[in-house]
Parts: sequence; C-alpha cells; structure tokens
Amino acid sequence: MSLHDDAVLVLREYGGQEELRPLYLEHLRTHPDGMWKACADGHITASALVIDAERGRVLLTLHRKMRMWLQMGGHCEPEDATLADAALREATEESGIEGLTLLPGGPVRLDRHHTPCAWHLDVQYAALAPSGAVAAISDESLDLRWFAYDDVPDVADKSVVLLLEATRARL
Repeated sequence: MSLHDDAVLVLREYGGQEELRPLYLEHLRTHPDGMWKACADGHITASALVIDAERGRVLLTLHRKMRMWLQMGGHCEPEDATLADAALREATEESGIEGLTLLPGGPVRLDRHHTPCAWHLDVQYAALAPSGAVAAISDESLDLRWFAYDDVPDVADKSVVLLLEATRARL
C-alpha cells in the first residue's frame, strides 16, 4: 500500500471534523502527488503533540521558519510507509526523544493552515513520551521546551490548544 493509499484509508476512518475531512479526501483524489511538498496546491503533512502525561505537560518547538510554538511535525518523506510513521518520525527527529509511542486510535485532529511553501493539510497525532524522557533541540527549532497543560494557551496558537484539548480528551 502506498503512503497516498494509507492517507485515504486513515482519513476515511477518521471520525469527526466533517468540514475538513472531505476537503482532505478531495485533495488526495485530485492530486496524485498530494502527499509531497512538491505539490504546489498544498500537501498532506503529519504531526504529533509530544505528551508527558505523568507530569501533565507537552513538548513544543519554537519553529525556526514559522517563529511560533508548535507541535512536532512536517512533510512526509518517501521512506514513510504510513501517516502514523511520518508523524512518529517527525516527532522523534524534532524532539530528540527515542521511544515515543503514538496514542492509539489514529489521528487526534486535522488542521489546515497556510505556510510559506503551500497549504498544509495536517493530520495530527499525539505521542506519549517515555518516563524520564529528555528532549534535544534539532536544527529545525530555535528552542524546545516543556509546557504545563495550563500554560499552552499563553504561548501557542489556537490550533495547538485545540490539539491539546483533543489529546487530553482521548487520554
């Protein structure tokens, strides 16, 4: 199964956000290259909110290009077999934390936003950090920091806050 086919399957099974889900599926139907950064009309991306549930906190990155506190995530790569693989790869690369595990149940949210390269049709997961996890900043970040759940609305935009709320509801 191709990554494109996996994305279609994941989005068909995703329950919720009926205003966005059909738009994602239509994008994939009309853009065979819709998984890749080269698709100028927009592309599917994968992200994951890294959670330390034991301590009630999340790890956010101060994104180098966007200059915003965001969850880990980005473009799909040819080696990604599934959207979940892409989200976990991005979370591991950007957090420096080995042993992350995605929260069961598939994506937590969808978020469509414009970036300097194109529209991102982001499929958002949540990743649980192992006990005692230590983060390490990557080249894609200006900073990397743990935030208590209650502090996230003070530093991040609404999309991150909604992702945190949906993740906490699933936990």
